[in-house]
Amino acid sequence: MAPTIVRDGQFRLFFFSREESRIHVHVSHADGEAKFWLTPTVHLATNIGLSPSQIRQAQVVVEAHIREIENAWHRHFGG
Repeated sequence: MAPTIVRDGQFRLFFFSREESRIHVHVSHADGEAKFWLTPTVHLATNIGLSPSQIRQAQVVVEAHIREIENAWHRHFGG
């Protein structure tokens, strides 16, 4: 299961239900996908297919929705 947290422009933010416990978010775009760690600061973990500009835009989207992401994570995984 990969619940969508938010859609913002061309980006869909989500996480997988059965993945590692460290808080992170996946960002999907028509051109590819990236994964961002949220702690200790938002930073890129992996990128498949997104340009440097798209990565910067994706990071801005993640940072803009950080509380929503964290709240969704804790609701879904507990804690």
